[in-house]
Amino acid sequence: MKPLYPALLFGALLSQSGNLFANDATEAVALTELVVTSGFRPTAQEATPASVTVISDQTLAQQESRHLEDVLSLAPNINSAKGSSRARFYQIRGVGERSQFVGHVNPSVGVLLDGIDMSSIAGAASLMDIQQVEVLRGPQGTLYGSNALAGLINLRSNDPTTHPEGRLEASVGNYNSQSLSGVYSTPLNDEAGLRLAFQQNKSDGFIRNDHLNRKDTNNIDETFLRAKLRWVASDDLLLDFTGFYADINNGYDAFSLDNNRRTLSDEPGRDRQISKALALHSVWTGAQSYQLETRLSHSATDSDYGYDEDWTFDGFDPAGYSAYDQYRRTSDTTTAELRWVSLPGGEIFDETTRWTVGLYGFHQNQALTRTYTYLADDLLTDYSTRRFSVYGELETDLNDRLILTTGLRTEMSRSRYQDSVDVSYRKTEHLWGGRLALDYLLNENTTLYASLSRGYKVGGVNGGFTEAELAAELQGFTTETLWNYEVGSKGSYLNDQLQTQIALFYQQRTDAQLRGNYQPVNQQGFVDYLYNADKVNHYGAELQFNYALLSGLNLQGMAGLLQTRVKDQRAEIHRRDVAHAPHWQYQLGLSYDTGSGWFSGASLEGMDRFYFSDSHNTRSWDYTLVHAHVGYKTADWSVRLWGRNLGNKTYAERGFFFGNDPRINYDPRAYYQLGAPRTLGVTASLNF
Repeated sequence: MKPLYPALLFGALLSQSGNLFANDATEAVALTELVVTSGFRPTAQEATPASVTVISDQTLAQQESRHLEDVLSLAPNINSAKGSSRARFYQIRGVGERSQFVGHVNPSVGVLLDGIDMSSIAGAASLMDIQQVEVLRGPQGTLYGSNALAGLINLRSNDPTTHPEGRLEASVGNYNSQSLSGVYSTPLNDEAGLRLAFQQNKSDGFIRNDHLNRKDTNNIDETFLRAKLRWVASDDLLLDFTGFYADINNGYDAFSLDNNRRTLSDEPGRDRQISKALALHSVWTGAQSYQLETRLSHSATDSDYGYDEDWTFDGFDPAGYSAYDQYRRTSDTTTAELRWVSLPGGEIFDETTRWTVGLYGFHQNQALTRTYTYLADDLLTDYSTRRFSVYGELETDLNDRLILTTGLRTEMSRSRYQDSVDVSYRKTEHLWGGRLALDYLLNENTTLYASLSRGYKVGGVNGGFTEAELAAELQGFTTETLWNYEVGSKGSYLNDQLQTQIALFYQQRTDAQLRGNYQPVNQQGFVDYLYNADKVNHYGAELQFNYALLSGLNLQGMAGLLQTRVKDQRAEIHRRDVAHAPHWQYQLGLSYDTGSGWFSGASLEGMDRFYFSDSHNTRSWDYTLVHAHVGYKTADWSVRLWGRNLGNKTYAERGFFFGNDPRINYDPRAYYQLGAPRTLGVTASLNF
């Protein structure tokens, strides 16, 4: 086999300990160092001057995780919004979207999977064969730009290996839940390797439809496939190809007039999505002072989301109505990036400064067809956006203990919107973001940092409604900016048995894009729109720790504190918290795993109540969930029993406030989408 060029080791393979394709974790009392790979160069989590959570594959397995929504309770100040079969939208420190209906969405939280932009299609964010999940909190104005105003979630799958290996895993549980997944990795020759992965998830769901006498109207039926090819084309060139396919055919029958898990819908909803994606990542090290990275990706998605608006059957009540609302959307996204990253020996300014410069392009088209009972004709919308960015970052050693990071990104964004009710919009914006950070090595165990960062999100139009439905002054919204001030500490103590992270932050949002809705007089349905609030402030604290008590015995946890406040006399929520911003949340887990034999674990996760919307005051209620697992494994197989929400706690994931019950004359009240009750199952795996 060809030897690996040292510069390639520095870049794409820094965290893989000299193995051409992947590494095998070793067991020890000291904690394994986690590496953040979503930045411009791989960096140890403890050396990253920002609040970041890295969730390893071992932790993902302990959580019995299938989808991104299953594991974000491990990161502080993260929340998600349902309103569909899977959470598609995420909030970091109280900033982020919660839904998409007629209007287009410019996500505040970016989601990447192997370099593929999943921000608008995160229903396909499967955890199939994932090496780690990285959650970066705060604006990533230099790193990613407009789609990362609040932060970035990066999923990285496992790479091909230098020797053949495979794994099969099957799981069964209550509610007729079944999951089957498999991975096979093999070298093709001395220069190339291939890794194939698949996963299929099925479940009846935990809703019973009494009218149809069915228990599967809120079902899960998902299939995911991925292929990764790594080719060491020469001593100077490494190529990674990724192909991804998702076929999601889930149901959506989640709301009940009685706020329980028994529905009466005669037209159960659906939440379907087919996504196809290709990505190329290359690393060229032909120069001595820098490496050139190229990233190309394209994804195409067809989705079909619809629901029974009245939640009942025709004839349920003499005063009742019957309506169905359906959204069929196509989305095509293409990204291209060139990035020059300095190598050791290529520093500038008297060899004190590592540097990165790059070019980035983004092009997305979205087309929507809305079919609604009370629309005479289908609503057709067409939205496209093009963005071009130039960015750079310098990382300067001021002395042996102090590092200054300066980054800047400028972006030109062009957006175009047109729909069948004659709403049109065209705009070109010039935007900028960046970061200043100081990283100070207090001693051999502790690092302190302080940072100032600026993020941005483009403006747009609330299309799809005539002026009779939505006043002209509400049809447009402007660019939002966010300033983030942060200080923190990271450390490794007790001979690397204890790792800690602490962060304090304050965020100022100007022209914050909040979501409102109302029901026009004498009209069916709701008008959902974005508007700009003058200022919104967010501040809080984050704590994370990981403690290897003994060999195989590990204690880890996190806590997040958050306060938000809207300042806008025009806003209905003036001086109130923003939506999906709980004041506190925590997670605490204890696990025992020596690598073979018996293993077990238990965890608690809790969250404070929060407002569901920026247009009404309905709130969730606080909760604590208990999860546990126990099993036995050898080098060749494993079996584990698991349970989630063992206390069968009732909690809400989404909520609305309006009138929909004819039995009480359509008086407004709160309605909730409830989270999963107690789930139990067994999982078996085989290595070969």
